[in-house]
Amino acid sequence: MRPITATLLAVALVTVFALTAGCTGTDEMTHLRIGYQPSTHQIAHITAMEKGWWQEDLAPLGITKVTDYQFGTGAPEMQAMLAGDLDIAYVGSAPFISALASGLDAKIVAAVQTQGSDLMLRDSIPYESPKDLVGKKIATFPPGTIQDTILRTWLDENGVDPATVTIVPMDPGAATTAIAAGQVDGVFLPHPSPAIIAAEGNGRTIAQSGEMMKDHACCVLVASGTLIREHPKIVEQIVRTHIKATEYNFDHQDEAASIYAQKTGQNVEIVKASFRDWDGTWTADPQVITRSVVEYTELQYKLSYIKKPLTEDDLFDLSFYEKARA
Repeated sequence: MRPITATLLAVALVTVFALTAGCTGTDEMTHLRIGYQPSTHQIAHITAMEKGWWQEDLAPLGITKVTDYQFGTGAPEMQAMLAGDLDIAYVGSAPFISALASGLDAKIVAAVQTQGSDLMLRDSIPYESPKDLVGKKIATFPPGTIQDTILRTWLDENGVDPATVTIVPMDPGAATTAIAAGQVDGVFLPHPSPAIIAAEGNGRTIAQSGEMMKDHACCVLVASGTLIREHPKIVEQIVRTHIKATEYNFDHQDEAASIYAQKTGQNVEIVKASFRDWDGTWTADPQVITRSVVEYTELQYKLSYIKKPLTEDDLFDLSFYEKARA
């Protein structure tokens, strides 16, 4: 694993990645570059990586090297993909929409999971309704992300002007530290961060994201346009391996928790608690999320994050999932 923690660094590495990618134009592709974030939402990638499935499954198609790059949130990950530094990405559907609207050449080829984030407050702060958040400081992912979009929409739908709540953009690590230190009143984060905060006694859940926006899409598997056009067999196998890892995690949750804990350095019992307590579910089927992702484009348009809503055809290529399942 080679972490990328800043957009500037991602852009600076464009030349290096181009030289090491093993693929230019329609040449044989030998190096697959995967972006992801260290959350239990995207555990399908971590399982496939740690069990060697990416390498094993793609070797017959000429892939000799698989490298994954870790990002704190979706925005810098999509900046790296815009720069041509990633071939596939496990990322929230909302930051993908923002990047697509900014010129990213890519499509969603599979779902990853739905729901799975918690809105939390410090235990000392009373709460009965969303109106109690007026004047409070809430840390969440940056503008244009799943959590930011859902939080602002939910506040507005409950009669709270989002401008009356101080919404602070932070990655999960910084936000978890901030609520522990009393620097913010609450957080809205994907799992396992809520399980970590609860285990450490630094806050309690007041709403889960599925309550705030029922059955909402969250993370997706994105493939670059170049990969789709020039190496469709590789994309099909990527989707097939993703399906295998998703189903394996469902059937072997204790092992999945151990794999995740070893990869991230987190406490395995807290990871198991995250699996138990979240309202999310893993799924590879893109048909489950198409309506929700299209709805995100309408919400992001309303928030002035993008210039126009996007269509299902703009966002998805469902053919690879269909072939992988066939």
